[in-house]
Amino acid sequence: MVKAVIIGVAGKMGRTVLKVIQGSDSIKCVGGVERPGHPLIGVDLNELIGLKPCGIVVSDDLEKVIVGADVLIDFSHPEASLEALEVASRYRKAVVIGTTGFTSEQQKAIESLAQKVPCVLSPNMSLGVNLLFKLVEITTRVLGKDYDVEIVEVHHRQKRDAPSGTALRLGQVISAALGVELEQNAVFGRKGLTGPRPLGQLGIMALRGGDVIGDHTVFFLGEGERVELVHRASSREAFARGAVKAALWVVDKPAGLYDMLDVLGLKALGS
Repeated sequence: MVKAVIIGVAGKMGRTVLKVIQGSDSIKCVGGVERPGHPLIGVDLNELIGLKPCGIVVSDDLEKVIVGADVLIDFSHPEASLEALEVASRYRKAVVIGTTGFTSEQQKAIESLAQKVPCVLSPNMSLGVNLLFKLVEITTRVLGKDYDVEIVEVHHRQKRDAPSGTALRLGQVISAALGVELEQNAVFGRKGLTGPRPLGQLGIMALRGGDVIGDHTVFFLGEGERVELVHRASSREAFARGAVKAALWVVDKPAGLYDMLDVLGLKALGS
């Protein structure tokens, strides 16, 4: 059985991952980590999800719990993710990172550390969203140069980063299919006298409010018609199940940086 430690275990996604693991026969949780000073340090993990105590408590010391693990599952924040990956690289433990909001410098640091351990990095771990990535790639190759492309994402009011990591990945997929870099053609919101829409521009818009788990829509807008590709998440369990699937997949892989398309075998789709 695969043994996992959850980074950010007291957060929304951390608790959902814990719930999925505690109901699995293939993987078990041997530790949960939160930042020093977190009010839930010392609390039994199962109390976080309304189950009977399991005897394992929330820790603030990753190095104490990583020894007995095969894989880390991280849903925290960028700085904590990098710290966890650095520790994992020293202990040669596999890592799954679902955290978003990394800077380009942090992304490069992840790529460097992933040369030492197998690491799955994905802004969204659901099967549906990763299928959306491929569908958007295929649609862009067919329509993209003749159609205007826009991305709109909606998330709950508590989300820290904007646009979402999923929206940025969609933008990267679209830009790559058009043969350009995202930074060359993306615009994040519009205001004032913007003038006519430039050919090849990619708009990415972020909405925040309520308790929306995550909606993403990609518009392909042409003369007399439009195509919309939509994914709406109704439960965080879709992401958590994907993260657990990634953890089970990555433990025996060679060092390197992977994504959910690797995990799900979708890379060759539409090639």
